[in-house]
Amino acid sequence: MSELIPAPRRVDAGSGEVRLTPHSRLHAHDGTEGVGHWLRTVLREATGLPLREGRELDDTDEDGIGLRLDPGLGPEEYRLVSDPSGVLVEGGSAAGVFWGAQTLRQLLGPDAYRRAPLGRDRTWAVPHVRIEDAPRFPWRGLMLDVARHFMPKDQVLRYLDLMAAHKVNVLHFHLTDDQGWRIEIERYPRLTEVGSWRARTKIGHRASPLWEEKPHGGYYTKDDIREIVAYAAARHITVVPEIDIPGHSQAAIAAYPELGNTDVIDTTSLTVWDTWGISKNVLAPTDNTLRFYEGVFEEVLELFPSSFVHIGGDECAKDQWKESATVQARIRELGLADEDELQSWFVRHFDNWLTARGRRLIGWDEILQGGSRAEGRAPVESDEEEGAKRPLDEVGAPPAGGWGSRQGIRAPGGEATGISLAPGAAVSSWRGYAGGITAARAGHDVVMCPEQQVYLDHRQDGGPDEPVPIGFVRTLEDVFRFEPVPPELTPDEARHVLGTQANVWTEVMEDSARVDYQTFPRLVAFAEVAWSRLPEPAERDFADFERRMTAHYPRLDALGVGYRPPSGPRPWQRRPGVLGRPIEGTPPNV
Repeated sequence: MSELIPAPRRVDAGSGEVRLTPHSRLHAHDGTEGVGHWLRTVLREATGLPLREGRELDDTDEDGIGLRLDPGLGPEEYRLVSDPSGVLVEGGSAAGVFWGAQTLRQLLGPDAYRRAPLGRDRTWAVPHVRIEDAPRFPWRGLMLDVARHFMPKDQVLRYLDLMAAHKVNVLHFHLTDDQGWRIEIERYPRLTEVGSWRARTKIGHRASPLWEEKPHGGYYTKDDIREIVAYAAARHITVVPEIDIPGHSQAAIAAYPELGNTDVIDTTSLTVWDTWGISKNVLAPTDNTLRFYEGVFEEVLELFPSSFVHIGGDECAKDQWKESATVQARIRELGLADEDELQSWFVRHFDNWLTARGRRLIGWDEILQGGSRAEGRAPVESDEEEGAKRPLDEVGAPPAGGWGSRQGIRAPGGEATGISLAPGAAVSSWRGYAGGITAARAGHDVVMCPEQQVYLDHRQDGGPDEPVPIGFVRTLEDVFRFEPVPPELTPDEARHVLGTQANVWTEVMEDSARVDYQTFPRLVAFAEVAWSRLPEPAERDFADFERRMTAHYPRLDALGVGYRPPSGPRPWQRRPGVLGRPIEGTPPNV
């Protein structure tokens, strides 16, 4: 009971246990039937016990399990009681009951996570205990980048199960980028016919000389998406889609060249990008482009019931806009000052469009202003080889944020002003805390996902065997001590922090084994930060967390997770000879 992760709010241990037997029954009261179906399925698979449908727990049903709603509890709050009358899990909603059922599964031991009985006699027992628990944040997210390297549907479903096991309840689904378009749009079939695959792929950091000389690709059909969304909903996980605009759009332009800046380059010659960084090929701010993406979003809204829709809005290189006579005429027509205001106009268009349809826009923190000048950052120039933009004072040295997309651009040097987003728009604060602080003070909701704290593609250790080392070292303890709410915010401002999110960018993760290695065990620490009300970072008991992780690793083993062992990578997890871009020293906390 002292080995639960995330740590519950309150645990009162008893002295006995409830033993599950072939006669044990499971009763799901009204409103909990879906949770009952899930729990019966996973426990039947692992234990071989039938767990037939039962009646409400009473004094004669001492080895049964009951699931019930309690309107006196909060929406995701639960109470688990195991005593001589059986096991009862109550929640303020079906979601609360589900998180309580996840705790019940942990109490049964690591073999409860297997998909078939191990064929030996054993006792399945739930210790007598009373647990009261509720999450700190309503948004406990994981972002999966399936654009850089495609993740097959079965692996996405697997990750939803892993998220649920750790009470992580938002999947931010990064579906489009320069390197691939991963969602079927019936109105525009070339997005997947052309945009979903590339001819070859850079291996390692973009400076690496290595290439995988074979096509890479894949996409999700509409029915695949419907299945993913339904599978997530059954686990009380919300899927938030991301369609990246106006930058990170070369795959879409390769499919439909008219979307690009045709008076600057021959967009018909573009292909889906095969390397990493920030492409200069961005969307043209024309009425045709707006109508095109409105059509895309119309189909996206049909598939995803999430109130939030992510539009990216980050790292839009302005080179082509500056060179384009058409774009400059558009800036004058709209009465805008420059390319930075043009990006803000682009974002505001879809902000208003989504608001009119009852949805809320969320974007990376650049949407607060849309460009470096408006944000008060240092001037930037283009990396001529790759289009990656870095502050002038860092050209020739590793960028402070590491490498690749959403890395290598510093956090704002000063607070943004003149925010013009719709009241319901929200911000994913990735370049540090500063964007989130600014947004919260302006009354916008925020998801804190600062790169130097919770980007799980960054390396976990400074040792020479760490595979494709990227960025600063971010250890399990570093993630455990991450605090999503910056002290600069007042209590009223802090209420705008919806929660937090760990981001998994897959430039150097070519398959699910690499995703597992980078994500786990750090996602476990992140899950505790997002769920549990922990002390201040310096006061957190990491030794106790390590002790609980000793019990949790066997659960991950049973789930088949290829995590990084505490002692370092196993031989098959290493990538000798593949270039990374490690950065030494302490990461900035901005």
